Amino acid sequence: QVQLVESGGGQVQAGGSLRLACAASGCTLSTFGMAWFRQAPGKEREFVAGMSWRGDRTDYTDSVKGRFSISRDSAKNTVWLQMNSLKPEDTAVYYCAAKGMLVVSTVERGYDFWGQGTQVTVSS
Repeated sequence: QVQLVESGGGQVQAGGSLRLACAASGCTLSTFGMAWFRQAPGKEREFVAGMSWRGDRTDYTDSVKGRFSISRDSAKNTVWLQMNSLKPEDTAVYYCAAKGMLVVSTVERGYDFWGQGTQVTVSS
């Protein structure tokens, strides 16, 4: 059974950085397309960043381009989301998602497995 566990969230001031981790078990991440989504209070969950299963393609929502970076450590079976220059509008619960042999999908229904989420709070 595939399980995804996020960590690394917390509270940071605007302009600061955080690195989120998504540790996977029950699967080999090198065969899975991975993504990060987020959901702010009162808003729908939205796509943030994604990586193809081959690791040769990444995609980002416009609001995080140049600030966030998704990467994968196959040896640790972990996906990372490096978040720099954080803004208050980045405040949300961040979720890790996965689907086998996926290129990149920016929609929730494109993913089969989800983590429980980790809270990121950016203060001004």
